[in-house]
Amino acid sequence: MRNTATSQGSMGMPPLGRRAWLKRTALASGALLARAAHGAPAELPLATPESTRKLGAPILNPEYGLPSPHESEVLRRPTDVTPTQYSSWSFTPLQDLSGIVTPNGLFFERHHGGVPDIAPDAHRLAVHGLVKQPLLFTMDDLVRFPSVSRFHFLECSGNGSTEWAAPRGKTAQFTHGLLSCCEWTGVPLATVLEEAGIKPEAKWILAEGADAAAMTRSIPVEKALDDALLVYAQNGERLRPEQGYPLRLLLPGFEGNMNIKWLRRLKLGDRPFYSREETSKYTDLLRDGRAREFSFVMEAKSVITSPSGGQQLSRGPREISGVAWSGRGRITRVDVSTDGGKSWREAALQEPVMKKCLTRFRLPWRWVGAPAILQSRAVDETGYVQPSRQELVAVRGLNSYYHNNSIQSWQVAQGGEVANVHA
Repeated sequence: MRNTATSQGSMGMPPLGRRAWLKRTALASGALLARAAHGAPAELPLATPESTRKLGAPILNPEYGLPSPHESEVLRRPTDVTPTQYSSWSFTPLQDLSGIVTPNGLFFERHHGGVPDIAPDAHRLAVHGLVKQPLLFTMDDLVRFPSVSRFHFLECSGNGSTEWAAPRGKTAQFTHGLLSCCEWTGVPLATVLEEAGIKPEAKWILAEGADAAAMTRSIPVEKALDDALLVYAQNGERLRPEQGYPLRLLLPGFEGNMNIKWLRRLKLGDRPFYSREETSKYTDLLRDGRAREFSFVMEAKSVITSPSGGQQLSRGPREISGVAWSGRGRITRVDVSTDGGKSWREAALQEPVMKKCLTRFRLPWRWVGAPAILQSRAVDETGYVQPSRQELVAVRGLNSYYHNNSIQSWQVAQGGEVANVHA
């Protein structure tokens, strides 16, 4: 499984070291400049551009900053498989992003009853059940606690759900776009629970949102006391309404639906609440007809975002890049294949590499025009290796919907078109 042998001529595309890649790129750029020098002066990079001939826009235009109009196609996009947009989701354009941080306006959405409009002054968080002292917190109360800021990914357990039986998504946005990552700021949940006092028999917490679905999930107390956060800010600003404004629960590494938005209630009990009060419980169907419960952790996973589905390649040196993540901790290695898994090369991991956070990986590559199949394989600090699709199906079958963390394949055709395939 951990074959890292380098194939010098696999698929007609020899690997390219960083120094050789930089040298070839510099030579290519020099040739372009030389050709431009014999053309019209206006085509030269150092010719006076039109933008220097007139004043630009003034400050505060608009008051809340927006992306360049030239990036107008970089958007979240909705699904086409739900009958209503009130219980639906939108996808992050992973193929258009750099680094590991998802801008707030591109963070994927998943709603079960629409996005409520909640005034922070009127919002309350109740903590009750098996506690020594039931408490009711205002937002003012919560922001007075010592805060922390941490970078974590958030992934819907249905990410990749349409890919089990056949390749459907045309781009990384539609195969893996129920995934985003940002800096979260809030109060450790353990701090608030300490204020209420947890009774020894308390083992589970019912978390409930204030949306129309009253979305609720059962949370193990162990997770609540470990790294769970009560979040009120995201990437330096208060939460967006679609991300749970004014308060949400964040359970790093756990499936997205457990990270209850518009959080209004935490009830402690001695067993899971799904048989009585919980309105939603996700299970994983297995090939023998049984169902796997309490599969909360998002296992190690990765996807190449460039080159990826829907893109068009030209011959020459380029960089293979993507993201990897694991709900169990840090990513320690990502291997990349250009021949459909016959051989693998170790990619460089871009710093910072943090626990339960997206990690950017990069590998220099030269495409010479021959067909190729690009894959990435993540390994986390527990030693878990991202499975191939065949390995996952052998265990889970084709009845599953959630937790598809199999290796993604992108096929590069001879003409440079990149498409989603099952290899």
